[in-house]
Amino acid sequence: MTKPTSEQGFLSDVFRNKKDERGIVIRNKARLVAQGHRQEEGIDYEEVFAPVARIEAIRLFLAYASFIGFLVYQMDVKSAFLYGTIEEEVYVTQPPRFKDPDHPDKVYKVVKALYGLHQAPRAWYETLANYLLGNGFKRGKIDQTLFIKKQKGDLLLVHVYVDNIIFGSTNKELYTEFEKLMKDKF
Repeated sequence: MTKPTSEQGFLSDVFRNKKDERGIVIRNKARLVAQGHRQEEGIDYEEVFAPVARIEAIRLFLAYASFIGFLVYQMDVKSAFLYGTIEEEVYVTQPPRFKDPDHPDKVYKVVKALYGLHQAPRAWYETLANYLLGNGFKRGKIDQTLFIKKQKGDLLLVHVYVDNIIFGSTNKELYTEFEKLMKDKF
């Protein structure tokens, strides 16, 4: 398929070297990124979404945790945006160094989120939220980035900030279970 009517962009391979404190390369990183996308009005045109907790909400979270007396932990979900599934039709052209010589004008239909797509943050958040809701959490009524789990008088609070999560509990077993729950899926 060429020239689809949905969002179309091109794939680019981005290379980066991770260095230690002395500047020595310790790991080479490569990532496919959707870049230079064009959007048509009405198809995610004016919308940019990211699950970002307000700083006031984080302050309240920390103040409450301090008042209740439970420890707060932080985790960074590696490659978070790659876990989301794209609902809309999104197409990208072939990366320059990986073009199919027999079909150079063909494009790929994107099923999973890629870095650089406008849909990626929403897809990640929906995947995470559905996973937490399916595992006994309730979403905050006022703050959609807060998830709460109550179990036998104990409380587990989880706050999402894009691909970073802070969480704490009145019971060590609950946050250990949460950590395992996240590692099992992500």
